[in-house]
Amino acid sequence: MFGFAKTKMIAPEDALPGRDTPIPVPPRHEVLNTPLTPPFPEGTELAEFALGCFWGAERKFWETKGVVSTSVGYEGGYTKNPTYEEVCSGATGHTETVRVAYNPAEVTYETLLRLFWESHDPTQGMRQGNDVGTQYRSAIFTHSPAQQEAAEKSRETYQQTLTNAGYGRITTEITKAPTFYYAEHYHQQYLNKNPNGYCGIGGTGVSCPIGVAPAE
Repeated sequence: MFGFAKTKMIAPEDALPGRDTPIPVPPRHEVLNTPLTPPFPEGTELAEFALGCFWGAERKFWETKGVVSTSVGYEGGYTKNPTYEEVCSGATGHTETVRVAYNPAEVTYETLLRLFWESHDPTQGMRQGNDVGTQYRSAIFTHSPAQQEAAEKSRETYQQTLTNAGYGRITTEITKAPTFYYAEHYHQQYLNKNPNGYCGIGGTGVSCPIGVAPAE
């Protein structure tokens, strides 16, 4: 996961073309035993977050009550169905992303946002800790106007808190969700397969004052 110092976004015309065939993934979540891909149970909603290495980030979300399923993939770039090696090259524009399928009756989107903000340092730009490159940039990909509004509001709120704690400007992108491309099977629920594997996730230690309670 180290050694890729690609810190400048590639232009769309320079990105790798990719392929039409999706990367195959297992049908079930290794930990939750729920579908890894749609369709999900009725009433399930989607949220997508990029906060550094997706191995540790995914575990943060699958351990959260109300989360139906999680998966890891690539989003926010230009290459169709990229491989991990292609994303690592910096020539796809994608960032490592966790897709979260959740039951809004059990966990609110605001609670997921709080977990996102507190689980990484969103002020680091094209890196997260020792992981350097565009694939580690912070992003929220939204699936509705309500998610977009909530995400932007949470960024504003957390910025005030981080500023008071001496941190700089949040660099997190918040955009309407483009196509999510699933990562290879060995990346899915990686830390369940490799309990002592590399995590790479660590927050600022500054609490985010939103989403403190699940929906009734």
